[in-house]
Amino acid sequence: MATKRILFFFFTALLFFSSFPASNGADADVITALAQSLGNTPASWKAGSDPCSSKWEGIVCDSSGAVTDINLGSKSLTGTLPSTLNQLSSLKSLQLQQNKISGSLPSLSGLGSLQSVSLYGNSFTSMPDRFFSGLTSIQKISLDDNPLDPWSIPEDLSQCNALTDFSASNASINGSIPDFLGTMPSLQSLRLSYNQLTGGLPPTLAGSVLQSLLLNNQKSGAKLSGRIDVIGSATQLSMVWLQSNGFTGPIPDVSNLTSLLSFNVRDNDLTGVVPQSLLDCPTLTNATLSNNKLQGPFPQFTSTTVKLDVDKGNNFCSKSPGPCDSRVMILLSIASGLGYPIELATSWNGNDPCAQWAGVVCDASGKNIQVLNFANRHFIGFISPDVANLTSLTKLILNNNSLTGTIPDALTSLPSLQLLDVSNNKLSGSIPSFKTSVTLKLSGNPDLGGGSGSGGSPGSAPGDSPPSPGASPSGGGQSGKRSSGSAGLIAGVIIAALVVAGCVAGYIYYKRHKRNARKFGRVQTQSPPHEPEMVKIGIMGMKSNGAATSELYSQSSTDSAGTYLVENHNMNMSIQALTIATNNFSEANILGRGGFGVVYKGDLNGTLVAVKRNESLGTKGMAEFHAEIDVLRKVRHRHLVALLGYCIDGTERLLVYEYMPEGTLGQHLFEWNEGRYAPLNWKQRLIIALDVARGIEYLHSLAQESFIHRDLKPSNILLDNDMRAKVSDFGLVKLADNTKSLATRLAGTFGYLAPEYATTGKVTTKVDVYAYGVILMELITGRKALDETRPEDETHLVTCFRRNIIHKDKFMKTVDSFLDLNDEAREGLLEIAELARHCTAREPYQRPDMGHAVNVLAPLVEQWKPTSYDEGDLCDSGTDLAQRMQKWQLGDGSSTTELFSSYRGSIENSRVASMMRN
Repeated sequence: MATKRILFFFFTALLFFSSFPASNGADADVITALAQSLGNTPASWKAGSDPCSSKWEGIVCDSSGAVTDINLGSKSLTGTLPSTLNQLSSLKSLQLQQNKISGSLPSLSGLGSLQSVSLYGNSFTSMPDRFFSGLTSIQKISLDDNPLDPWSIPEDLSQCNALTDFSASNASINGSIPDFLGTMPSLQSLRLSYNQLTGGLPPTLAGSVLQSLLLNNQKSGAKLSGRIDVIGSATQLSMVWLQSNGFTGPIPDVSNLTSLLSFNVRDNDLTGVVPQSLLDCPTLTNATLSNNKLQGPFPQFTSTTVKLDVDKGNNFCSKSPGPCDSRVMILLSIASGLGYPIELATSWNGNDPCAQWAGVVCDASGKNIQVLNFANRHFIGFISPDVANLTSLTKLILNNNSLTGTIPDALTSLPSLQLLDVSNNKLSGSIPSFKTSVTLKLSGNPDLGGGSGSGGSPGSAPGDSPPSPGASPSGGGQSGKRSSGSAGLIAGVIIAALVVAGCVAGYIYYKRHKRNARKFGRVQTQSPPHEPEMVKIGIMGMKSNGAATSELYSQSSTDSAGTYLVENHNMNMSIQALTIATNNFSEANILGRGGFGVVYKGDLNGTLVAVKRNESLGTKGMAEFHAEIDVLRKVRHRHLVALLGYCIDGTERLLVYEYMPEGTLGQHLFEWNEGRYAPLNWKQRLIIALDVARGIEYLHSLAQESFIHRDLKPSNILLDNDMRAKVSDFGLVKLADNTKSLATRLAGTFGYLAPEYATTGKVTTKVDVYAYGVILMELITGRKALDETRPEDETHLVTCFRRNIIHKDKFMKTVDSFLDLNDEAREGLLEIAELARHCTAREPYQRPDMGHAVNVLAPLVEQWKPTSYDEGDLCDSGTDLAQRMQKWQLGDGSSTTELFSSYRGSIENSRVASMMRN
């Protein structure tokens, strides 16, 4: 009986254990490696036992012994993951979230059965190549909250056609949002919040099946930006979180988003009127719109159950629901045609457009709008017919923008209109028939006037418009009319004067050209044989008697804005050479972007250069382009970026500089956490501050002429391999006359503008001193001059800094936490802080000059010596760069490589000589 009982238990146990198949050998090896690489593993993971037959916690196998699931979420696991995980060919689920696993993520490439990956809330540090390759069955991926090295979303993710949820918030993703995310056939939820993404929303989102789009709180300096129009066409969206970015333009019509539940766009730069489709959305439960620049009536939502955040930081005409002044609504309708520009949204605040709204001029009563002046604002869009509703309008000034479309016929009904200036836009179509009392300025629109009905006035500028159809050749009864004979006589006199002037100008040009030819010889432009010779350019910065002009250049009219008196300094480069150098202006060569255009890295016959390619240059842009050439021809200093050449070819305007491999000071101060740079230490910051001070001191008082930079800021301070600083971007430089304040158009960057310059437009060298003081504050605190993500009383760095410096202990808490300061360094920092405070004094006379800044900083910085140089170079200082450029262009056989090799030697000699002087 006992024997039977023993046999029964034996066979029962055998049957029980046979229900847990043994692992196949390959999978068992991978799980064993996993157990060895992890720490704090479950107690059931016994060394030497079989992961499948011993039923290890969190390991699931199929009947063949293949591992199908690893479910170990929130188990306090430590250690790393083995690189062999992608050998688990039957794995369907990998759940390791909320642990403390670190090291590199293993590649999951080739796991065709894998359906779900959850790795969020760990300490993984890097993303391998081809991580997503071959995941043909993957449906859900979560990588949130891992301190990964910076990475971009790779192309291989686009092959994951079954993917429905992709979440990688706070995972160090940089770059732009790939277009393919909008075309993935199954992707319903995309969460990429708290990363370093930049650029705009991809247009492909319009056709996507996304239901949740969470892109909020990007941590990059530029953040996500551009318009959000595409949201209105992503019809399946129910959750839209775009808050805390840099998006601009209006909120789109969301009437097609029939399932919209949550719409969060606070803390952006959105403009325009809140669309009625959002206010009436029947499914909406949450709307967060605060801290934008939204305009028009205070939004009143149809549903009373919507949770709202709309009442802070916008420019609604009132603080509660209700209609706006009719003039406000007309102006907003006009702004709608221009895309609701942020420049207007910032100024157009309140319910009275005659209260100093930008571009709006009213009569003495403060009731009637008489002038709209939007000249030189780079606006795009079209002219709204609603302008005709401003019946008191006398002048509509829209010149020097990029407006398209036609001139609305409705404008002809304006009873008091005297001037319409739309010159230098991109308008097309026929010209409406305005009254003869209206002066039309239409030049610079090559496609305008192709149809019938063109109008003009006797007072129009020559070439601006054809005569009005109702006007006779002689002026037809108008006061001051002239007979046809008088008109012919005047025309003859004008023509004769032009001929004489042309002859004089030709003679002067001939004499000057002949003199230059004797001095320099003929310049070889290397233009193709069947193309016109390249234009030689330069700038007049001096009057004929040698005295400095109040401006660097002179323009006679809009039509002649592109014409400059020239003085060739042999720095022309061909467009062909620069195209080759930048690999046809490849996206991969882009170093940076700005309002001027794009800067490319180039290899010019073995020498690295930076090529600034200017875009859409109007009058202002052309002036700045030529100003930069003119200034950099006249100045050369080891702390000013050197101009190597320029190119004008058709519409192309390019400047070629020495290449600065370490980027901008702004990148090192504010974007270091994107992975390319380490935080600057105090010694480096001191040296950079001294370098900048010496460069600006040279511009102010040591150069042949005195200059004011006017746009000094971290993004215009470049760093070389030795982390030495050079000031760049001289497009806004002015000749200085410190015996008086020059009134000028406002230029520069908010946050760095001296108070007197921002309020009166008067400029002296002390505006640069103020900007320099702001930069010192940024170097000390690691904060931006303007940071709207901070509380209101901390937004403006200068105000906060000057308030805190009064209390030393409180002030030290504002110092950049990355600065490791000993007692000596702390004393030096406080000395620099005092210098920054004096530099940012409200009154210009209370600020020191740049020479004082140099004297304060120099004792705190050890004497710098170059890392290496050939002492033999000291003997080669007899030929400067301009002479070598001239020699090369005269065709003596020197190659471009030799030229720039000589340039490098020249720069090294300049460094040594400067050190010996200092």
